[in-house]
Amino acid sequence: MNICIYGSAQDEIDIAYRNAGEVLGKELALAGHTLVFGGGACGMMGAVARGMKKFGGKIIGISPEFFNVDGVLFDECTEMIYTTDMRSRKEKLEEMADAIIVTPGGIGTMDEFFETMSLKQLKILDKPLIIFNVDGFYDNLIALLQNSTDKHFIANDDLDLYYVSSEIPKILEYLEQHKNA
Repeated sequence: MNICIYGSAQDEIDIAYRNAGEVLGKELALAGHTLVFGGGACGMMGAVARGMKKFGGKIIGISPEFFNVDGVLFDECTEMIYTTDMRSRKEKLEEMADAIIVTPGGIGTMDEFFETMSLKQLKILDKPLIIFNVDGFYDNLIALLQNSTDKHFIANDDLDLYYVSSEIPKILEYLEQHKNA
């Protein structure tokens, strides 16, 4: 499967997150998956890509041309696809992905998660959406979504649009169960 990873591009994040990202990349590679990601060399994006690379995984980076400057992009991608802007990057990531894993990240990652969730709710996109909840990073987001559901801003069924786990084996099992979704 082509697994799209959304996540931080900041290397200032705690090493525990980057370590978890590398392990995720390793396990995705060993399971025979292909990484499709924003092409970043740092943060969670870079960590997952390094894990994939160390274990022979195929890596497809998708990035706007303006990020093609020293140190920003992971330079060991199997393939790099350049887009003109962030919107077309997101479209290409969605198009190429068979499933999406949201790792810890900032504004861009949140944007990607919510857009994907919205597209799933509208039945425009039908791909597994997984939150990799490293060290409880997304606990507050999950609580916010539950609170929004409790107050009837989000339908109960919409909480089924994504799967949450902090355990990589469970994520791999979920991917396997939804291989042909």
